[in-house]
Amino acid sequence: MSSETKSADIQLIQRILPHRYPFLLVDKVVEINGYSSSVGIKNVTMNEPHFQGHFPGTPIMPGVTIIEAMAQTAGVMLGVGMNIIDSELLIYFMNIDNCKFRRKVVPGDVMKMHVETLRGKMGGKIFKFRGVATVDGEVAAEAEFSAYVDLTGEKSK
Repeated sequence: MSSETKSADIQLIQRILPHRYPFLLVDKVVEINGYSSSVGIKNVTMNEPHFQGHFPGTPIMPGVTIIEAMAQTAGVMLGVGMNIIDSELLIYFMNIDNCKFRRKVVPGDVMKMHVETLRGKMGGKIFKFRGVATVDGEVAAEAEFSAYVDLTGEKSK
């Protein structure tokens, strides 16, 4: 694991994650410490499709998408930290534990996702993470989640 801190812009994120609009939920990762911790940013905007129905007149980011944004931040961290960029990387949820929602996330918010690896090793398939999403320094959501890492090979060009 590299001790130097790195980051990922949207171009690098798209080289790691298979997600695309409307389900790419991390705009940049400003801090990546190997595959041990990372901080991602999601700029929440009114033009996201879930706000049409959740809830009309009172748009609130669904809790499941907050958890997904934390998981995508973890995926970018693994991609950079384990040098698996431009690969067919798929990461599947295995479980979500100790999930709590503390604050609404609404259009105009900048959500920071702080993710740390609790278990997992270089080349491993099973990882456990702890994520905390904040807005303006207030905790919006927190959860522990496990994932299966499926690395099937190079992307087709």
